[in-house]
Amino acid sequence: MLFDLDDDTQALQRTVRDFAVGEVAPVAEELDRTKAFPYELVRKMGDLGWMGIPFPEAVGGAGGTSLQYAIAVEELTRIDSSVAITMCAHTSLGTQPIYLFGSDEQKERLLPDLCAGRKLGAFGLTEPEAGSDAGNVKTRATLGDDGWTVDGAKQFITNAGTEISGHVAITARTGGPTHPGEISNIIIENGTAGYEQGTPYRKMGWNASDTRPLSFDGCVVPEDNLLGPRGAGFKQFLHILDIGRIGVAAMGVGLAQGALDEALKYAKERKVFGQPISKFQAIQGKLSDMATEIEAARLLTYKAAWLKDQGRSFSLTAAQAKLKTGRLAVKCSEEAVQIHGGYGFIEEYPVCRFYRDAKILTIGEGTDEVQQMVIARALGA
Repeated sequence: MLFDLDDDTQALQRTVRDFAVGEVAPVAEELDRTKAFPYELVRKMGDLGWMGIPFPEAVGGAGGTSLQYAIAVEELTRIDSSVAITMCAHTSLGTQPIYLFGSDEQKERLLPDLCAGRKLGAFGLTEPEAGSDAGNVKTRATLGDDGWTVDGAKQFITNAGTEISGHVAITARTGGPTHPGEISNIIIENGTAGYEQGTPYRKMGWNASDTRPLSFDGCVVPEDNLLGPRGAGFKQFLHILDIGRIGVAAMGVGLAQGALDEALKYAKERKVFGQPISKFQAIQGKLSDMATEIEAARLLTYKAAWLKDQGRSFSLTAAQAKLKTGRLAVKCSEEAVQIHGGYGFIEEYPVCRFYRDAKILTIGEGTDEVQQMVIARALGA
């Protein structure tokens, strides 16, 4: 087994790290405090080709790998989760469905702007009664002479309401009375009559990312906006969630590493009883446990991405990585706050933001409990 990253991947890792430290870190606290969407950073990431890393150059992407994408997400999250989730949700949830299931016309029309970051993509799955029970979709789409008429609502949707949002691909029941269980995915572009983006949520974390409810009231889109075959929506979004878990797992690794970075830095500077607190065994135990668990989680996440790049089954490993890294991000950010003491409770220190940002990683892209279900089924339990 080879664990060394190739030259191109190492170069991308260094470049993203330099960008995160030099461009993101100086504004991360202000973006979080003001809840301002990072338009300028997204534009720069688009110019650098990072908004389309795992997509072929032929469709406007960077021609990179899933592993390279995961590493880029990890490095961004070491500094700020809001910027990272903007790229992560756009790539995994917004662009992948078009690339994997879109028609030639849909790909030609949408992918160039998506891969360049000129437009952001979103995916609308979650509803009040269709979160973990993803198949319990209430949104309906009825096919008529004018196309699909969509009625319903989605919640907790990322990237759908910014100035550069391009489309949302939503799940909807399309079978009518004859096939009540039929679920399809339909593309709805921003500006379509009857499609309304609600007010952004007031959130615990990810304050500089765009998350809001969506509603559809007599929203009519062309018949050709169907994404892939009619009735294939359930299978499609399960595959998209598998891919998305690699990105979210990378976020967990990055946030945990960022928390460790800050905790170690503070522990070496903070002096108590005449010496840095990093010299005390209790603090050393926390730091060493964090570092060890992060390395294990990183290898699990990289394996999931590598399996996908090899064209092999990655669903189980992605679920394991997502379960492991979400919990680890919460634990490491908590320990980082503890090591900072009272300062960890103050917003001027990044660990306070890390602590708030971490919890969603045990919920989004499938809760921990859903990951356990996926893993148990794969084990034959």
